[in-house]
Amino acid sequence: MQRVYLSVLAALISFVTIAQEKSADVDINVNKDGGGGWGAPWMWIVGGAVFILLLVALTRRTSKE
Repeated sequence: MQRVYLSVLAALISFVTIAQEKSADVDINVNKDGGGGWGAPWMWIVGGAVFILLLVALTRRTSKE
């Protein structure tokens, strides 16, 4: 029984190592020019201005009593 167990274990180990043999092709494209997308500085400025306007509008509620 121990021989069968070791044979199955050796087969699984060899299967895992063969499955990991292919190297991954990684293509990383970093856009460093600052244009477009959420990384653009003008998007952060506009988003911050909108957030501040919403915050002021929500906190300056006047109650009519």
